[in-house]
Amino acid sequence: MTDTATFADAAQRHSAASVVRREDYRPPAFWIDTVDLSFDLDPAKTRVLNKMRVRRNPDVPAQPLRLDGQALNLARVLVNGQGASFKMEGDQLVLSNLPEGPEPFDLEIFTTCQPEKNTQLSGLYVSQGAFFTQCEAEGFRRITYFLDRPDVMSVFTVTLRADKAAYPVLLSNGNLLEQGDLGDGRHFARWHDPFKKPSYLFALVAGQLVAREQAITARNGQQHLLQVYVRPGDLEKTEHAMRSLMASIAWDEARFGLPLDLERFMIVATSDFNMGAMENKGLNIFNTKFVLASQATATDQDFANVESVIGHEYFHNWTGNRITCRDWFQLSLKEGLTVFRDQEFSMDMAGSDSARAVKRIEDVRLLRTMQFAEDAGPMAHPVRPDSYQEINNFYTLTVYEKGAEVVRMMHTLVGEAGFRKGMALYFERHDGQAVTCDDFAQAIADANPHSPLAVHLEPFKRWYSQAGTPQVHAESQYDAAAQTYTLTLTQTTPPTPGQDEKQPLIIPVRLGLLGRSGAALPLQLQSEQGAQGLGLEATLVLHERQQSFVFTQVGEMPVPSLLRGFSAPVVLHQNLEDDALETLLQHDSDPFNRWEASQQWAQRIMLAAIHNPEAEIALPARFVQAMRQVLGDAQLDAAFKDLVLTLPSEGYIAEQLEQVDPQRIHAVREALQDQLAQALQAEWQAVWEQHHDTGAYRPDAHGAGRRALAGKALAMLVRQAGRTGDAVWPGKAYQRVKDAGNMTDRFNALAALVQARHPLAQQALQRLHRQFRDEALVLDKWFQLQAMAPDVDGDVLPAVRQLMRHADFNLKNPNRARSLIFAYSSHNPAGFHRADGAGYQFWAEQVLALDAINAQVAARLARAMDAWRKLAQPYRTHAEAALQQVAAHQGLSKDVREIVGKALNARPSMEKSGEAAH
Repeated sequence: MTDTATFADAAQRHSAASVVRREDYRPPAFWIDTVDLSFDLDPAKTRVLNKMRVRRNPDVPAQPLRLDGQALNLARVLVNGQGASFKMEGDQLVLSNLPEGPEPFDLEIFTTCQPEKNTQLSGLYVSQGAFFTQCEAEGFRRITYFLDRPDVMSVFTVTLRADKAAYPVLLSNGNLLEQGDLGDGRHFARWHDPFKKPSYLFALVAGQLVAREQAITARNGQQHLLQVYVRPGDLEKTEHAMRSLMASIAWDEARFGLPLDLERFMIVATSDFNMGAMENKGLNIFNTKFVLASQATATDQDFANVESVIGHEYFHNWTGNRITCRDWFQLSLKEGLTVFRDQEFSMDMAGSDSARAVKRIEDVRLLRTMQFAEDAGPMAHPVRPDSYQEINNFYTLTVYEKGAEVVRMMHTLVGEAGFRKGMALYFERHDGQAVTCDDFAQAIADANPHSPLAVHLEPFKRWYSQAGTPQVHAESQYDAAAQTYTLTLTQTTPPTPGQDEKQPLIIPVRLGLLGRSGAALPLQLQSEQGAQGLGLEATLVLHERQQSFVFTQVGEMPVPSLLRGFSAPVVLHQNLEDDALETLLQHDSDPFNRWEASQQWAQRIMLAAIHNPEAEIALPARFVQAMRQVLGDAQLDAAFKDLVLTLPSEGYIAEQLEQVDPQRIHAVREALQDQLAQALQAEWQAVWEQHHDTGAYRPDAHGAGRRALAGKALAMLVRQAGRTGDAVWPGKAYQRVKDAGNMTDRFNALAALVQARHPLAQQALQRLHRQFRDEALVLDKWFQLQAMAPDVDGDVLPAVRQLMRHADFNLKNPNRARSLIFAYSSHNPAGFHRADGAGYQFWAEQVLALDAINAQVAARLARAMDAWRKLAQPYRTHAEAALQQVAAHQGLSKDVREIVGKALNARPSMEKSGEAAH
């Protein structure tokens, strides 16, 4: 353990000077009002002329102008047309002796850069012969020297010049002013964005691209041109993207009264991109996986993701672009709010109440599986972090998903109409400004002065400043004689790194009460003002460490349905018996809590088996019968059935344990899956017959649900066939791989064979590769499926290493690296956590290899070892050795150094999950 401390302490000392703290924020000493950029684009040497109108900030004492820059060759600096004295301090260009007084001055900087050598994919880079940019969070400094911070907002005009044959399309932010030929085979385009924006929202694209175009008329009568740009050959896969963009524009107008504010809106897709997409003003740059979709190449989930991400980036036009972040600590101001908006958009697009509930369950499942684990690990941080070494490491599920839940709680506390009023006030106050999370919360509260949010605003804002997942304990007491039911709620939040003491939060708890027959009971709450009728559902506001709520005229001992719709991002502890869970599963009017009852029940069974390794692993007959009833219930949506019949994931179960044996968890889950397959074989066959033919393909919620349930039925039947030797169902699966009319059905069938480790799997994999060898996104799925295959005698890691030598594997492409290396390291626990430590050694090798190419991607992979201290032996010792190996590497990026340093330094007590008794 001494070595661990040595490496970690060295990393900590090395990074101490580079820590950025929220409390140190100071306004900029200068403002940049306008920026006129001229680019002569060349892959080997791009020339950038940057002309700025700069003025001093009168509220800040006089000081030199410090401009950020990275990987640039500086050729010229002029102030008001004259040569200027400057010096370099690290990566900063420092200018003193600038004009005094309030009048603006002109600053001109000429630099060059090398886009074709930029493997970091940050700043200006080349991908497959085309130019792209990625400037969030701090990539603009790799293009030119600038005040690269979000509170410096400028009006940009951009001129692009390039070879016309090689780069016929020239795009940048805003509206196209003019374009034309320059002679010598070159041409130009000049763009102007009339709205002030920070440098992280700058974008340019140049290359051989084709566009799907659509003219629309907004509600206000304004005409707009929508364009989706892709490489030639991909145009037929853009119809869904265009439909999603049009739906997003219409939804934001209808729901929040927010119109499109530019003459055109452009989306461009590239296969080399660190993120999913980027909301650059008027010119969104996307990873191809969130633009390209056809029924032949994309699954239902792909279609849903395209719609969601296009909505997300479009909604940023107002929540992120028109109003942006004062500093990067306020990242959730735009991301949490916009995730909430894209979730609401997707639920509205889903249509039915059942489909909306399925979407909510899927979002919560992601939060609880991934973000709760983050809250319990060494990278735990508040929604609004207090410090960072590398801001790219804080594009996290805490900032995005938990941030969205904080906004959702505001929505719950003020209601839909109140939230709309609050959003309107937020835009009225802050349009064109760079502001904070506090400013947003204040606007929502001020628009609803009598709401629980306004009454409890200051303690509510602790959601932004406290890390960790709150634990809510519920205890019930029923007095039959008095016909009263007392519900006592107690909240605690476990310690997290740097935060040992936690204050009470404001927690909205939606609830209903059910009788033992399943009927909803009317609610009357006893209070100092007397009893008040609440109908069949209420929202309690827990604002102290412990509160008791007394319900009157309750004629029988009720079954509580708490935290309906997952009304707060907390872990709920309540000791419900199996019969109570069964009542909720069968009768609760809240779909989320019906699903939750099934998960609680399955989790209880799984944990009991894990804690008792000598006992037989067996599903109780009562649970099996409950699942049989769900499958046979004609009133339930197919997608909902699929979710109920899905056991909690291995990663989620690991979060419930203080010490984790990944192999034991895997063995228990696999055994229970086998039993579900065997016990419900007749029901699975009936489900298959009812749902496998979905007719003409439509990527809507109804069709997707039918395909999902049919896919699960087929997987269960192939699994059972593997036990009995029956060739019928594997044969049907292979036939479906061959002739399915859409990628969802084809891939579900292939996954059924791979997950069952059936001999036909390899033949099916080879067939898919032959058929789709030219479809990059399909090949990503092909790699991912093999990386996540069940491990048999340690055979997955050698297969992954072999796949890395495949002609179609490219470590420099983030999508391909994620499809194989990330899938194995983060999503195949039994294959990755090997007793010999070989999985961890592989992880260390790949982190270092990626760090030399792309630090952002490497840092994401490094997160796979966040929870290493929870591992049982011998896994923990091997994991520590792998972390030491990475930490000791010379030249490690600050991105990876921060992740690994925190993992090695975190106190073991901070690693404990708070979900042991969920």
